[in-house]
Amino acid sequence: MSAGLPRRLFTIVAALAVAMAFLAGCAESGTGDEATESEPRPDLSELNALDDPREYEGASTATLTQNEIHPVAENPEQSLPATVTSYRQDGTEEQIQITDASRVVAVDLAGSIAASIWALGFGDTLVGRDQSTTFPGTEGIEAVTSGGHTVNAETVIGLAPDVVITDGTVGPRDVIEQLRDVGIAVVFVKNDASFRGAEELARQVAAVYGAAEAGELLADRIRHEVASTVDEVAALAPAQDEDRVRMLFLYLRGGAGVYYMFGSESGADELIDALGGVDVAGELGWEGMRPMTDEALVAADPDLILTMTGGIESVGGVEGLLEEKPAIALTTAGEHHRIVDMDDGAVLSFGPRSAEVIDALARAVYAPQVTDGDG
Repeated sequence: MSAGLPRRLFTIVAALAVAMAFLAGCAESGTGDEATESEPRPDLSELNALDDPREYEGASTATLTQNEIHPVAENPEQSLPATVTSYRQDGTEEQIQITDASRVVAVDLAGSIAASIWALGFGDTLVGRDQSTTFPGTEGIEAVTSGGHTVNAETVIGLAPDVVITDGTVGPRDVIEQLRDVGIAVVFVKNDASFRGAEELARQVAAVYGAAEAGELLADRIRHEVASTVDEVAALAPAQDEDRVRMLFLYLRGGAGVYYMFGSESGADELIDALGGVDVAGELGWEGMRPMTDEALVAADPDLILTMTGGIESVGGVEGLLEEKPAIALTTAGEHHRIVDMDDGAVLSFGPRSAEVIDALARAVYAPQVTDGDG
């Protein structure tokens, strides 16, 4: 399997979004940063899990427990100039010297780079962001992407940034190259859709700031928080392998007729594994993303379908999805209307809040009666 597959996957998703301007909705409806904090949630260890999560009837929405991103350090130590590796989209690597990182623009499909910058303690350097970056504190930062997550070169240039940090999931590429042509340092980071990828992203972003120590602190925090949350989820999930929930991640864009199933190395597989579920796509040997077919759905027969909130809304909700794709109704998930959605900009946004994403999804999978306010 190619280590570059997750990056290619999200490049494809980004291209679809640009072409159809459908992911604009994920910014308009929020990016998973809308958790209500009026009543503190019980810890995962305090939840009463379903006796058999495969038998639950009805859909659920997962929301993050908290909105804010807390920095690992205040005024992290920096050492500039620094030489960093830029992983360009043509497969080549380039060494770029960063002499100043006082004004930074961060852009990617899920907002993971800006979130990492904030978590490192360099939030005050952000002068431009993508439309998926909406967590508290970023309201006054200029958005430099529009419609289908396309970069507005004029807006970026007008902000006079020292550095633009991106991962290739937004573009078009010639717009990014235009920024280089006017003398702006553009650093392409590797942003693999995985928890280890989130740790590595923290290190790469920290390197741009000449702050390796802060990068290690954040990577360690992500690793420990994810491991701790996975352990808590394991106590909620069925103990026996044969009782585990069979899950499938679907990417839906109803108005454009775009339906994809996410397989191994897409990020969805790591999420399902962290939730203590069975990744049926991986079980069937599917890699990356593939068009959804009736035959594949029936063969997969998931107990539960994971998807994006904007996606399920685009097909008219669960009933609309079952009407549009009758094959889903033939699966166990379809029979039980067992669909768990989470905001587009959060569900696969591996980064500083990875553990919180697992936490939110686990509540919707194993204690939906609490998640949805029924108990």
